[in-house]
Order: sequence, then C-alpha cells, then structure tokens
Amino acid sequence: VGTLIATKPKRILGVTALVTLLAVVALFRISFNADVASFLTEGNERGEAFAALQEKYGTADPVNVVLSLEGDGTFSERDALLSLLELRNAIDDLDSVASIASIVPETNPLDGSAITADTIAALPDFALSRLTDSPLTQLLLSEDGRNTLLLVVPTDDGIDLAGAISELPAPSGTEITVAGNPAIYAAIVDILSLFLLLIPPVVMLLLVATFYANIGERRLSILALVPALLGSLWTFGFISGIGTKIDIVTVIVPIFVLVMGSADGLHFVTHYQDVSAETDDPVERVTSTLREVGIPLILTTVSTAVGFLSLLATDIGPIRQLGTFAAIGIVFAGIISFFSLPALLVESGVGPATRTPLIGHRLTDGLKWLVVRRWSAPAVVAVVVIFAAIFIPRLDVDSDPLFMFNTDDDVRLAFDKTEELFGGGTPLVGEFTFDPSNPQASLEEVRSAEAALEALPGVRNVFSATDIVAALPPDVGTAALTGQADLPVGDLVSEDGLRFLLLPSDYTADDLRGWLDFVDERDEVTVITGLPVLWDEMARLIIGAQVWSVVTALILVAILLFVTYRRLRPTLVAMIPLILTIAALLGFIAASGIQLNLITAIASSIVIGVGIDYAIHFVAAIDHARADGPGYVLRAIDRAGRPIAANALGIAIALTALLFSPLRPHHHISGIMWVSMTVAALSALLVIPALLPRAGVELEGDNSDGRRFVAS
Repeated sequence: VGTLIATKPKRILGVTALVTLLAVVALFRISFNADVASFLTEGNERGEAFAALQEKYGTADPVNVVLSLEGDGTFSERDALLSLLELRNAIDDLDSVASIASIVPETNPLDGSAITADTIAALPDFALSRLTDSPLTQLLLSEDGRNTLLLVVPTDDGIDLAGAISELPAPSGTEITVAGNPAIYAAIVDILSLFLLLIPPVVMLLLVATFYANIGERRLSILALVPALLGSLWTFGFISGIGTKIDIVTVIVPIFVLVMGSADGLHFVTHYQDVSAETDDPVERVTSTLREVGIPLILTTVSTAVGFLSLLATDIGPIRQLGTFAAIGIVFAGIISFFSLPALLVESGVGPATRTPLIGHRLTDGLKWLVVRRWSAPAVVAVVVIFAAIFIPRLDVDSDPLFMFNTDDDVRLAFDKTEELFGGGTPLVGEFTFDPSNPQASLEEVRSAEAALEALPGVRNVFSATDIVAALPPDVGTAALTGQADLPVGDLVSEDGLRFLLLPSDYTADDLRGWLDFVDERDEVTVITGLPVLWDEMARLIIGAQVWSVVTALILVAILLFVTYRRLRPTLVAMIPLILTIAALLGFIAASGIQLNLITAIASSIVIGVGIDYAIHFVAAIDHARADGPGYVLRAIDRAGRPIAANALGIAIALTALLFSPLRPHHHISGIMWVSMTVAALSALLVIPALLPRAGVELEGDNSDGRRFVAS
C-alpha cells in the first residue's frame, strides 16, 4: 500500500478532490430543523401523545406576544386599547396567522360589527370595560392591568411568524416581548447559522496553532489537519446530500469530526517527519511510517467510530443520529489519513524537521521522569477514584426546556417575563373527555375536573371551552361546543374531547409529575402534555442513554482490543486508563454543577472513543520499542508521548472555541473535554507503564532506581 501511495500520489489526490467537490455541491442543499419538540415526539409515549393532540385539534404552538405599557396606565384605558389594537392589526397583516386571541374581541358583542380604532375612539368611557369583559381577560391580562398577552396561532410551525413579530415596531409607549415554542425555534435557526459560520474556523485556527507547537513547521501543521478538515466537509456534504436537516445536536458533528479526526493526521505527520530524517526515498518514508502507525491508525479510527456508534444504544433519536454521522465522519478522516495525507506529503516534498518544536524534549523528559517514579501512577489513580466516589452520586439531569440558552439570553428573559406575568412562556395543553350527546352533564364533569386541576400545586390557571361557553349566549355557546364557531385560541372542541391550556407558575418537577398522576387518576382528563412534560420525559431517557451508551462503548472497545491483541492482559491494560477517564469525567460534570442534558450526555461515549486512541498508540509504540531491549517504555514515550500529549492538548484547546457558541451546553462540552483529555493522556502515559515489568523503564543492569533515561 505504501508503495502504491508513494508512486501514484496524483491519482489518489485526484479521487480525493473529486469527492470533496461533490461534498461542496451537496452543501447547497443544507437546511435546518429548529423544532426542538420534534426530538421528543417519536419513540416514546408522551411525545407521541403530544403530536397526536396537535393533529387531532389541527393546531400549532402559539406565539406568545406580551404588550407592556411603559407608563402608569392600564389596559382599561382608551389609549392603551388603541395601542393593543394597532399591534393586533399589524400581526394580523403578517403571513401564516390563523387566529389571534386578545382581550379586545374582533367583533362588537352588541351589534356584531368589526371593532376598529374608530369604534374604540367613539365608545364612552363606561363602555370600555364592557368591551374587554370576557373569559379571555382573566387569561390574557396581568393582575396589575399593565401587561396583556396575545396568543397568535400560526398556520404552520410559526418560525417565520415569530421572527416577523419580533421585528414589528412597538406602538408608542409600549414594549413587545415574544415567547412561545416558535420563538425558541426562530432563535435556534439564527444560532445554527451563526454557529456554522463562526465556530469551525476558530476550531481550525486553534488546532493549527497547537499542532505547530508540536511539529514546529507551519506547512506540516496545516497538512496534519487536512484529513480532519476534509472528513468534516465530506460528512456535512453527506448529511446535506441525503436530505437530513441540521439541528442543535447534529450541528456539532463537524466540530467533533474536525477535532477527533485530527489525531491520526498528527500522528502520521509526526512519524513521517521523523522518518524523513533517516531517508530521502519517498517510498521508504511512506512505507516505514505506515509500518509503525498504520495498524494503530486503523484501530483508533475504528475505536473512535465505535465510541460514537455506542450512542445508537440510546432511545433518543437526535443522539443516535449524531452518533451515526460522527462515526461516518471519523471513518472519512481515517481513510484520508491513510491514503490522501501520505500522497499529499509526497507531492509537497516534505522533509525532516528544520525547527525545534515548542512541545519537544522537555515534555517527553518530564513524562519519563514521572514514569520511572512508580508512585506517580498510584497517585493519579487514587485522586481520580476518590474524586469520582465523592461526586458521581451527585449527578443530576437537566429537564429545563430552555437548557440550551444562557441565563441572560433574550429568549430566556422573554420566557421568564411571560411566566411571571401569565404563568408560563409555553403553556401545557391537555384534553378533557366530552360527550356531545349529553353536553350539560359532561360540561359539569369538565368544570369539576378543571377546578380540581387548578387546585394542584404549581398550576396558575386552566382555560378551556367551558370558560368561554359560560359567558356566551346559549345559541353561540352551543355552536362553540359543536365546533361550528371560530374561537380566538384555536380549536378547543373535538368529537369526544375539549382541549385546554394549563398555565403553570413556579412549578417543580414534583408538581409536574403530580399533574401527570392526576391524569391517571381522573377519567375526565385524557392527557396533559407540552414541552415541559416532554423534557421531563427526556430527563428519564437521558439517564438511560448515559448508562447504556457508556456500557456499550466499553464492551465494544474491549472486544475490539481483544480481537487485535488476542490476549487478555494487554486488553485490560489498555482499558484501565479509559475507565479512569470516564470516572473523572462524570465526577467533573457533577462537581462543576453541569447537568446531563441532550448534549452533555453524549460526552462519555465520545471520550471513550477518543481516549482509547492514546492507549492504542502508546501500546503500539511500546511493542515497537520492545525489540531493542530494556527501557522500551521510555523509548516509546520518545516516539508517541509528544503526539499523544499534543493531540489531547489540541482537542481541549480546539474545543475551547465552543465558548463562543451561543448555546450553553457547548460551553459545558469545552470544560468537559479539557478534563477528559488531560486525564486520558496522563492515565495512558503513566498508568500503562506501571502495569508493565520494571525492565520497561530502566536499562539492563541499571540499579540507579530507574533514573537513567534512554537517549532520545
């Protein structure tokens, strides 16, 4: 293979360029999926119930628009009502508006005429209060009368509508706040676009800088990144080409491929540089490098892909999707490292090192100093075990529907304001049972159940068709119950049920589960669902995802190592640093106050796939050095210690770019990877030698307590 690559580099690079061109063309089909709730509506009972209820009543999540007065007035005054009407008319003129619920009705209840600005201007003062006297007022007007809520029901997913409402100018003397699920989705679309434009370039710059510190050559540092860069590009092209939409989870796939896939390129370039100092023959340079790192390169590609594929053991669709695409990307990067990178090195005429790298012999000498002192490995193990034992029991799951937003983000602030004033930026929805053949008796049962539901902790208000019917003339009320009358809050009536809105207030997870228990206990209620319920269900799934993905990854990696080594001892030796890394990772998540969520829950499996690479490369270097006699561990550190440490540092530094991401969990991933990569590299380089015979760290006949180093 090495001879073929070295003698036919142009052909290999031509194929690489063709595939890259196809990937670039496919990128023009890229699209985004900002609907976070869609993650939860497949594969679990509560998610399917949410989707079924929306389909049954033909309704979409409303855009919640709060209009607040800046002065001392209230919405019982003429000027305030005119401002409300101005905003409602402006929203009604937008596309995709199905209905708008506000405290001002669309028609005059006295004569049925449309209510306009002229109508309000002509009404006497005493009639203004009559105008807003409806069941909706208690739902849509704050207690102080200075804030009012408009429920804007879209005809589709509402993303464009939420964005358009946010851009509307507020009427004079007022302030507009936009919340609701469509507002979340609109913000996420902007975030995903910004993420793809900002984060990958920063990651690449940080990786090149780290590689330069390890290699000492600018051109080689860039070439080492080529496999990961092309692998990331091919992966995104593949995702776009098959029509898969990018969401808040899959958007990080190219970052993982870029960072995790860079390891093989760094190892190959480092060893190629060393071999170049020994021979000018390009065939010998490639074949000699592949002889030393080819098998480890294949193993690390497979092991990293296995780490991602272990995410398929979860019940969460987006996590499974991320695992699949990231594994594909790692394989792409591995293929490019094995074939395209050597061809590129041959064509570019790269020779031996001409500069001393910043991460040089000081690092390897420091590692050897620690390795020969056998207490260093037990010290690392003891610290990690004690730390993990203290903090892992404190692990918690984040069930916050807005977990992706920072505390000072405009979206979160809008939801906090809406919840404070009206009981939730995203109301829950549910259904009461209703028998149209016996409407009066059925209504009485619904009213009783509604009152009992409102009495539960954490419930601010429950609103259903019964609240509207009670205030309507008998004939209009009958039309509403039979679905023949248009209601401003969307369809509330079906053949066998009445849809209701539940507005929470300062509720806890226990309160929410109490509402779900209420459904199980009362025949009058068929379902309560909504984004808070779905994220509570997600919390349960995340716990299972964490456990099963870690167990699956460890088992698959152990099988891979055993098949490769065909001996139990080296398999266990390579696994021990990995287990220590997972323990440190989970302990750090708990100690730092980071909670497991849709994104942080995947970290363990990723670390398993990447962390085992260090053990594989180090064990391969040890086996390669063993033939030259005692001191083989120290010689292995000379060959593999620098690229291992540089790769761990490169991953950690590169993922620091996630601190620029607008999504809060990405900040957590940055800290998680700093801890994980540091522990993974140190435990591999210190613990593995401690499990090998003493001869590995001393020369034959050396009785100087292992303090003599083999010449670098």
